[in-house]
Amino acid sequence: MLVMEGVWINRYRKQLVRSVSPQLLEEIVCYMQKLDLLSPEETIRVQEVTSLPEQVKAVIDVLASKGNYASQSLQTFIETTNSQLYLHITVYDPMVQKHLEILQTRFGVGMELGPISGRPALERLTNLFLVEGLTDIQQKEHDFMQIETTKGMRNTSKRIPLERLFLPLSKVSIPPKISVTVGAAGAGKTTLVKLFVYKWAKGEIDQDILFVLPFTFRELNIYEKLSAERLIRTVFPHITEPSYISSGTARTLLILDGLDEFRTSLDFSNAMGCTDPKKEIQVDNLITNIIRGNLLPEASIWITSRPTAASQIPGGLVDRMTEISGFSDGEMKDFLDQMFFENRDISDQVFSHIKANKTLHIMCTIPAFCRITGSSLGYLLKNNIDKSPEIPRTLSEIYSYYLKMSLSFSDWQEKEKETPRIDQAVSNSKKLIGNLGRLAFYGLMKKKYAFYEQDMKAYGVDLTSLHGNLCNRILLKEDTHFTSIYYFTHLTLQEFMAAIYYHTAAKRAIFDLFTENGMSWPKLGFVNHFKNAVQRCLLSEEGQLDIFVRFLCGLLSPQVNKLLSGWLLVKDEHSGYRSHVINFLQSCLNTDYSITSRTVNIMHCLHELQHTEIARIVEDAMKSESLAGKLTPVNCSALAYLLQVSEVCMEETNLSNCLTYNIFKSLLSQLLYCNNLRLDNNQFKENVMELLGSVLSAKDCQIQKISLAENQIGNKGAKALARSLMVNRSLAMLDLRSNSIGSKGAKALADALKINQVLLSLNLQNNLIKEEGAKFIAEALLSNRKLAALHLQKNSIGPEGAKKIAEALKQNWSLKELIFSSNCVGDLGAAALAEALKVNCSLSTLDLCSSSISNAGVTALTDALKSNQGLINLNLRENSISVEGAKEIANALRQNSTLQDLDLTANLLHDEGTKAIALAMRENQTLASLHLQWNFIQSRAAKALAQALQSNKSLTSLDLQENTIGDEGMNALSAALKVNTVLTALYLQGASIGANGAKYLAEALKVNRSLTTLDLRGNSIGVAGAKAMACALKANTSLRILNLQENSLGMDGAICIATVLTGNHSLTHINLQGNRIGQSGAKVISDAIKTKSPDCVVEI
Repeated sequence: MLVMEGVWINRYRKQLVRSVSPQLLEEIVCYMQKLDLLSPEETIRVQEVTSLPEQVKAVIDVLASKGNYASQSLQTFIETTNSQLYLHITVYDPMVQKHLEILQTRFGVGMELGPISGRPALERLTNLFLVEGLTDIQQKEHDFMQIETTKGMRNTSKRIPLERLFLPLSKVSIPPKISVTVGAAGAGKTTLVKLFVYKWAKGEIDQDILFVLPFTFRELNIYEKLSAERLIRTVFPHITEPSYISSGTARTLLILDGLDEFRTSLDFSNAMGCTDPKKEIQVDNLITNIIRGNLLPEASIWITSRPTAASQIPGGLVDRMTEISGFSDGEMKDFLDQMFFENRDISDQVFSHIKANKTLHIMCTIPAFCRITGSSLGYLLKNNIDKSPEIPRTLSEIYSYYLKMSLSFSDWQEKEKETPRIDQAVSNSKKLIGNLGRLAFYGLMKKKYAFYEQDMKAYGVDLTSLHGNLCNRILLKEDTHFTSIYYFTHLTLQEFMAAIYYHTAAKRAIFDLFTENGMSWPKLGFVNHFKNAVQRCLLSEEGQLDIFVRFLCGLLSPQVNKLLSGWLLVKDEHSGYRSHVINFLQSCLNTDYSITSRTVNIMHCLHELQHTEIARIVEDAMKSESLAGKLTPVNCSALAYLLQVSEVCMEETNLSNCLTYNIFKSLLSQLLYCNNLRLDNNQFKENVMELLGSVLSAKDCQIQKISLAENQIGNKGAKALARSLMVNRSLAMLDLRSNSIGSKGAKALADALKINQVLLSLNLQNNLIKEEGAKFIAEALLSNRKLAALHLQKNSIGPEGAKKIAEALKQNWSLKELIFSSNCVGDLGAAALAEALKVNCSLSTLDLCSSSISNAGVTALTDALKSNQGLINLNLRENSISVEGAKEIANALRQNSTLQDLDLTANLLHDEGTKAIALAMRENQTLASLHLQWNFIQSRAAKALAQALQSNKSLTSLDLQENTIGDEGMNALSAALKVNTVLTALYLQGASIGANGAKYLAEALKVNRSLTTLDLRGNSIGVAGAKAMACALKANTSLRILNLQENSLGMDGAICIATVLTGNHSLTHINLQGNRIGQSGAKVISDAIKTKSPDCVVEI
């Protein structure tokens, strides 16, 4: 009897506890009291419980204990008062719980290992990148070409955590209805789906979603027609009431994984509309109607795809697009460490080899490719432990090793003594490889990447022969409810297998291999079939055959032939075809200056063939900056290729003095992804700027720095650039020196600066923008909050222009560097800038070199320096500052505590002015660099400076070039050097120092331990001074750079110095030029020094 008591309650106990609200609980208690099924005492005990679930549980326990009548009474009450809740408790909630259990089981494999931190393949997927749509290259090119062209650059867009993927971005937005996540083949899209579903089923994310329904396009391929409800029932038979989902009663997320594997293209223009969830229609129509919202209108949809396939979905239907990022270097290393967790040394070697090869390094940002490359290199290193193996440099070599590894019976990770029996394995698998290759090839032609049992049988693949190693590494099997699905572990493996088939079949085929089921004009001989494949590749708009043709070329390389000969290739057969193939590929390049991704791929093909002569010649010319006149159509293709793969282009792509309009136009698509671009002195006019503007306006533009110095762009070219700056989001530095843009060009750029919030540095040197142009720039500075460096030197800007800039500086707090030199600022302009400095504390560098400033202007500036706490570098060289101005500077230095670099070169300070500054330096403890060359300074001022150096603790660089300090002044400075411990650089070129001065200095160098740079050019220390310096160098251990150029040393003096340098010393650079040593003497001395001190640079 007790077993039957409370049957209904016990069956739905969990659902009742989860579903009963406070109001319903109160109604249940009242109803049961009326039926005398709850006593007052029992009611009180229920109310004493604090939490709602516990209260519900207490009521249920009481009613269950009172038999079937109480249970039936509760069932009847809920069914009659709240039928929707009754359905939820008895039908929907059990269905949901069953669904959760099934998903946890189905998607938990690989996810149940605890926290994902420390597992880079999964941790990377917890943050996606929000993108605004697909770029041109993503819509048109093969994944490999996308990654190579973009150089594997990581997306810099805003990140979105996985748990917020289907939530509003802000308080005023709504959740996305249609979400698309893109990623290259092997980036981890399916793993991402599995991770999300598992975390949802475990209750970790998006608990407001009642149903998550994951489907794969691989599964959908087996159906001709489906209805929306049958789709749900077929894949999830435990969902007995699909109308609960199709009606929108439960919030649902429908996941459609792998659009790129769908057998049919989605045609949103011609698809028939359907709103009936029970009506069966063509599967592609079903998908388009679901995405349009005609079917399952309340459900959220999440589609994953490779980028090219995702372009089928109209952008207007997509509410949120995200992208999976590739590995960073750190994630790549962690991933390899996990692959080789038992042998970290192998992991380190593999990572080192990947980093050394730029193309491999770029491609290994994709996890699946990183696994293939890591496996191949690991296999090679593991089986060549006693000798240094030749490391693969091409894709074909990598995949050849991978195939050898996959076909061996023994796993490559087994113990070293168990050598893989490769020959026997391959001998037994030749037929299988041939049939798999044919399957791969014709699948590739049909854009088919998932295969079914009927496909395998059609191509003669014996399913029983797919042993474990092969299945795990080359072909994967996925069992669904109704069939088994087979697919290559990565798209590139399908392409490699296809190339092996084509290479083998082309030697005996008499008809076009691309026409599988039809006749064609006869094609005899391997070379003809090869040409046919390349020509079809060149005509392909989406690059579908690019990597296939690369592998086909790679199979003709000597190294791959050596690897695969005897089992898949005939030994040395490549030698009969190779020269014909190379000539044909080069003829494909020698057409015109029209460079596409296909022609760049031809260069990759030549690389796979290990024919690198063209690329090497162009790369050498780039290194020596001698490309001018060498950019033929063939070399342009090589240049476009090198822009992707060459280390020469990594830090800076220097294309100065070598480009024409047509050549530049042909390189546009490759320049898009250059980080630092130098295009100086190319005689560019406004038409080229229109082209460059189109590149800078592209949303996938990655250019951060451009130098266009010394071209002829004029104001029209500046306007074209300005238009692009209004939308560009990457360019941080723009150098337009000497381009005659004038005031009109300056206005256009200023208007752009009012909108642009990315540009950090703008150089407009020598552009004749004049007062009017400066006014426009000043207006821009009032609103721009990003520009940090502005160069306006040599622009004929007068006091009025300076005043406008100064007014802007009072409100602008982003500008850090203002170069205003070689203008006509004058004292009025300097006074205006001084007023700005009293307010502005963000400007750190101000250059007023050669600005017609006299004592009045300096007085204003120094008055500002007394209170300014931001300026670090001040350049006042080549002005008209005399003794009075120097005294004002000295007063400012006593109070200023931020200025570190002061340049007073070529003024009129004389001894008196210099002495004033020297006295101030006894008190100032922040100035680090002081330039006083060409200031008519003599020994008296040198003595004052020496006294300052004895107590000053901040000055590290002192420049006294071209002053007449003489031996007397040198004596004083030398005395200071004996006690000074902070000065590291002393410049005394042309300072009238003779042998005695050199002797004083030598004595100081014997005890000084801080000086690292000493410049004594253009003095007259002679042989005696050289001997003294030589003695000092024996004891000195700090000096690194010594310049004794033009000091009348003669052969004897030079030998004295050289003798010291053949022993112990600390010098890394010495200049002995201009000392009448003679060629033969110079060689003897240079050889003697380099023999004993190979790291010391000798100029003689």
